[in-house]
Amino acid sequence: MSGMLTLEQWRGRAECQTYKTQAFIDGCYVDAASGKTFAVHSPSTGKLLAEVAECDSEDVDRAVAAARRSFESGVWSMMAKKDRKEVLLRFADLIDENVEELALIETLDCGKPISFSVKKDITGTAIMIRWFAEAIDKVNDEIVPSRADAIAMVTREPMGVVAAVVPWNYPMYLGYGAKVGPALAAGNSVILKPAEQTPLSAIWAAELASQAGIPDGVFNVLPGFGETAGRALGLHMDVDCVTFTGSGEIGKIFMKYSGESNMKRVSLECGGKSPQVVLADCDLDLAGQVVAKGIFYNQGEVCNAGSRVIVEASVKDALIERVIENSKKYMPHDPLDPTTEMGAILDAVQLKRITDYVEIGKQEGAKLVLGGARVMEDTGGFYFPPTVFDKVHNDMRLAREEIFGPVLSVITCDGFDEGIRIANDSDFGLTGSIWTKDIDKAHKAARALRCGVVWINEYNVSEMSTPFGGYKQSGFGRDKSLHALDKYSELKCTWIQLHDQ
Repeated sequence: MSGMLTLEQWRGRAECQTYKTQAFIDGCYVDAASGKTFAVHSPSTGKLLAEVAECDSEDVDRAVAAARRSFESGVWSMMAKKDRKEVLLRFADLIDENVEELALIETLDCGKPISFSVKKDITGTAIMIRWFAEAIDKVNDEIVPSRADAIAMVTREPMGVVAAVVPWNYPMYLGYGAKVGPALAAGNSVILKPAEQTPLSAIWAAELASQAGIPDGVFNVLPGFGETAGRALGLHMDVDCVTFTGSGEIGKIFMKYSGESNMKRVSLECGGKSPQVVLADCDLDLAGQVVAKGIFYNQGEVCNAGSRVIVEASVKDALIERVIENSKKYMPHDPLDPTTEMGAILDAVQLKRITDYVEIGKQEGAKLVLGGARVMEDTGGFYFPPTVFDKVHNDMRLAREEIFGPVLSVITCDGFDEGIRIANDSDFGLTGSIWTKDIDKAHKAARALRCGVVWINEYNVSEMSTPFGGYKQSGFGRDKSLHALDKYSELKCTWIQLHDQ
């Protein structure tokens, strides 16, 4: 069964794993026009995995031209909805059929546990594409109320050429599942630019799209750097939409690119500093378990990691004790071991970012009660353990800036009102939670928390039918659910005037 291979079996496969390393443009794998390549290394060992085509503005021009040509031809944008649906369903099936190879590439490239790659990332990608495929012939246009002598219609049309620029923590799931899936379902032609740190699964899976029947030019993959390929996509006058997940700093740059070019549509998911408000009347055992998972899952490299715990003073020590106990299962280990719950940090740059924030926290007066130093250095990889700070104040950088690592800040509050105030005192507003047995407080918190997703006595669970996205500097636009299609569609109103014969 997929995902049930042993550590030795995964290691054996890793030793002989090969990679596709070219760009995918107009239905073919091609070198970068410049001939340049860049190195991709494994987070778990530091070893070189591959040299990948380094695309720049000339390659962007080629990909955009192919995407525009395919869009204007109608080969995909005007395809019968039932046929477009069948193609995307085949695409999802092919991802499922290749789950072990894609999962292995994902883990070697990202450093995440292999069980996560199999059960969440690759399987989840197929689920998302399949869900949006099924939605294609179920989203209706509208006849809206109008005067008796007229008919008013509202129809959805694809935007055109969509560029998806995605991060390194979930290359397949966020790239193919959350972005490419709905953009293709809406009838657009798409260019995917994976993060330069983790391009290998995105390149490998491009061929599956072609095998499924997605026409040449409709889907393209451009590996390369943000300051070259990403910038060229953001400024391109023939790109109609950019959908981006990543840092707020880069999200703002894409908004600037839009204003400097053709006012292309931009949708952004730009991370967070998500709060978990823990009240004294909650189930502390459950809260301790879920709070630990909420920050340590996927090495804390999650945009909506529950990195701020705001807890009532009377139960703070008891909660910390439970979080520390539950953190033991997340001690870093070989990502190829199916029992591993925490793998490797992405690279030396990200590891330094995390360690720098640990030092900042100490200097600010926070109390380090767990972790805080690199481990498993002899592997050559980049490993960092679960880390917890007590005595954090919400004005500290530790509490205000996104670290993107397994570092939890514990902030004390006096009760519900102060807890909600501290939770909302942030530049971000992606997700949040409330832990309480009081149904009145739960409902009040759900309304009061200024974020796109609120969990009550739970964290980081969802269905495909539930939208995901944030308030404030966490961005705008939604992934998942039917609302995701809004980002990739134009609404057209058609007025038909009726005349007496």
